[in-house]
Amino acid sequence: MATTEKHNITQQLHAEIEQTPERYRALLLRLVHSFREGIEEEEPWPSAVESFREGWKDSQAGKKHPINTLWDDLD
Repeated sequence: MATTEKHNITQQLHAEIEQTPERYRALLLRLVHSFREGIEEEEPWPSAVESFREGWKDSQAGKKHPINTLWDDLD
């Protein structure tokens, strides 16, 4: 997913939250939290060790980017 598309989805989520009446926001938070927990159970996020191993493999395969481009396209 492109950075612009991710940013647009995040903006849409923020807009929906802002349009939700204050009295329902605690429920909305519980829904989002339950959703996130549900997807983590189906496809657990990688551990720090797994992430490091994957990054190390990428590095060894030459899949590197200059550090000064790390934050490019992030708002």
